[in-house]
Amino acid sequence: MKADTFDETDFLLGGYRYELPPERIAQFPPEQRGDSRLLVMPRAGDLALAHRRFEDLPDCLPKNALLVANNVRVLPARLIGSRTTGGKVEFLLLTPLPLLTRQAKSARRAGDDVFTAEAHGLLRVGGAVNDGEQIVFGAGINLTVLEKTGSFGERRVRLTWQGDLARAFAATGHIPLPPYIKRSDDEEDAARYQTVYANDGKIGAAAAPTAGLHFTRAMRENLVRQGFEWVEITLYVGYGTFSPVRHDDIRHHRMHKEYIEISEAAAGAVNRAKAGRRPVLAIGTTSARALEGVDELCGRVLPYSGWIDIFLYSGRKFRVTDALLTNFHLPESSLLMLVAAFAGRERVLRAYAEAVRNGYRFFSYGDAMLIA
Repeated sequence: MKADTFDETDFLLGGYRYELPPERIAQFPPEQRGDSRLLVMPRAGDLALAHRRFEDLPDCLPKNALLVANNVRVLPARLIGSRTTGGKVEFLLLTPLPLLTRQAKSARRAGDDVFTAEAHGLLRVGGAVNDGEQIVFGAGINLTVLEKTGSFGERRVRLTWQGDLARAFAATGHIPLPPYIKRSDDEEDAARYQTVYANDGKIGAAAAPTAGLHFTRAMRENLVRQGFEWVEITLYVGYGTFSPVRHDDIRHHRMHKEYIEISEAAAGAVNRAKAGRRPVLAIGTTSARALEGVDELCGRVLPYSGWIDIFLYSGRKFRVTDALLTNFHLPESSLLMLVAAFAGRERVLRAYAEAVRNGYRFFSYGDAMLIA
């Protein structure tokens, strides 16, 4: 099948299933950051797969590539609290922290600054929850339920806190490991579920941009020495990244909005690379969505701060991204559909089957894949 032609299976949810033994799902990061495997796959032509180590990445990258990374920092966004009835509650904050603090209204209460702001998140609680119910968390964070905004626990809430909200989350929150990691978060996750280039000023993601977890500082320095240009953008990873696709015809799926920030310097670097016919490599699906999302909205990559909800699936064109570094993604997920749109569904599933046969580790703490 030609790369620009499709059959009906490309648009069916069932077309994105594959067999994955549970033991292939990485439950822990590798012992050393960057000690991962790298499956190298050509985007087009013969499917000649190469099995490498992540430390070989500079030798595998397209010549003169511009690397675009998502520098968002993961927030310990999972809170555990209690209802007035004594029942346990879990809340996952989805609204980017900078937006909350920007719109927060302060009031004086007993000489302390008390802030309040509306937010969105996922609420997990035993039994029914009523609008107006108040929930108490640690470090002075309280929540009032305002309304249900979707299925599967999505709620609009009002948060109230004292002092610095990031510090309060750090004191009482948990790293939001994905549910396929069957353990509680620990101190190691606080460091390893974070890229080495995560920006302290860009804190607020509800999940990590996992393709970036493989990079060490030494690797970044090596890339720069070899002449690769590196720029950073921000996508605050939210529900759009991990929300399940629930329609049999994937074209009916609607992505949840996610907030992005692209600086003038980053936009300029991307446009210079495109003008000079240099390949633009997105580090992760979040970087690819940010680049393609702003291009779709603005007609090119411009400095931008705002929301995107782009859903990239078979038939959607990639106008900015020429190469993609990513991890292996869940069956039937929008991220797998993005990768399939980039390189072809059948090609990607054949590569995944090869990765399974060769013992690659899958998902957030798993191995990497380069498509170029």
